Amino acid sequence: MSDVKGYAPLMAEPGPKPKVLLGDKGYDADAILNDLDNNDIVAVIPPKRNRKVQPPIDGEIYALRNLVERCFSKLKHSRRLATRYDKTATSFLGFIIIASVRLWLRHFVDIT
Repeated sequence: MSDVKGYAPLMAEPGPKPKVLLGDKGYDADAILNDLDNNDIVAVIPPKRNRKVQPPIDGEIYALRNLVERCFSKLKHSRRLATRYDKTATSFLGFIIIASVRLWLRHFVDIT
């Protein structure tokens, strides 16, 4: 599914209002950019090549997106997460927490 189709349901979810949206080129659509501007959300989305006006983006903030992508990549090394064996959202979230703790604990091994 296109990222554009998933934007509205994601923004309709309850929770705190975001201040910044980090996205890839899939989120570069006029409707999304207008909605973000109307809601006072900073858009850090690189423009597609076919845009006539190429707006600048904050490279330092966009670099943070790489950290998030690498975290998801490391979490997917757990086969159970990548294949989604869990049937309920609660058990899936529980295993995400376990996998996250395993990643976090690796920073404390062999530090002496």
